[in-house]
Amino acid sequence: MSDSFSDAVFHPPGRESVRERLAAERAGTNAQITALSRDFDGIVEANALVAVDDEHDPEGSSTAFERAHVASLLAQARGHLTDLDRALERLERGEYGRCEGCGEPIPAERLEARPAASTCVRCAAARPR
Repeated sequence: MSDSFSDAVFHPPGRESVRERLAAERAGTNAQITALSRDFDGIVEANALVAVDDEHDPEGSSTAFERAHVASLLAQARGHLTDLDRALERLERGEYGRCEGCGEPIPAERLEARPAASTCVRCAAARPR
């Protein structure tokens, strides 16, 4: 007899629903990248119109910080997009929901929270940061 909890933990959701979820998250991430790119370009354009001396201009340091902050968010979003693409590839190969570290199933709760997860919590925690 099958326990519904163990089924939920050891069997990833249906392939089509996973594909839809990953596609939706991918679309949202693409929209975020577009918005952040627009913000970044606006910051760079605004700074190009003004001779900013970051060292002596009181606004220069905040402008540099803002540019660096948006660039960091953009890099994170692009990295997440790459992770989503890899998750879609794993789904196509039939490997989605299996930990790339130990080969054990990734709990459904983790996949729900992080659909692009490629490792179980134990392996993710053991990874050096």
